[in-house]
Amino acid sequence: EVKLITRDTDYAIRALCCIARNKKELISAKELIKCLKMPRPFLRKILQLLHKGRLVHSYKGRGGGFSLAKSPDNIRLIDLINIFQGPVTLSDHTFKKRPCPHKKLCGVKKRIDRIEHIVISELKFITINSLLKEKAG
Repeated sequence: EVKLITRDTDYAIRALCCIARNKKELISAKELIKCLKMPRPFLRKILQLLHKGRLVHSYKGRGGGFSLAKSPDNIRLIDLINIFQGPVTLSDHTFKKRPCPHKKLCGVKKRIDRIEHIVISELKFITINSLLKEKAG
C-alpha cells in the first residue's frame, strides 16, 4: 500500500493547525497533547522534526511552548511531506535495483513523471492557512 501522506505527516499537519488556531503567543506541549489526543513521546518527535525543519519555534522552561516560525500561508503541505517522508516520487524507475536501461525511451516513465509534476504542483498550493479556512468554512 502506497500512501501519499503518512501518519507522521498527518499529525504534523494537525499540530501546525492547532498551533495556528491558538489565540495565545505560545501553546504548551500539554495543550497540544489535549488538542491532538496523541501520546507525549509521539508529539515530541513530531515537534522536534518541525523545529528542525524551521516550521516551529520551541521555547523551553516554565511558560514555554511552541509557536509557528512562519505564517500559516507560507507552510505548504509539500514542505511537510519533504520533512517527514522525503521528496515526492511516484516511481524511481528501477529494474532489479538498477536504473532502467530503457529510461529515456520509456513511455510509462514519461507519463509517471508528468503525473508526479502535477501532484507536486498541487501540493504546493495546499497551505496550513488554506486547510484552516476549509475546516472553518
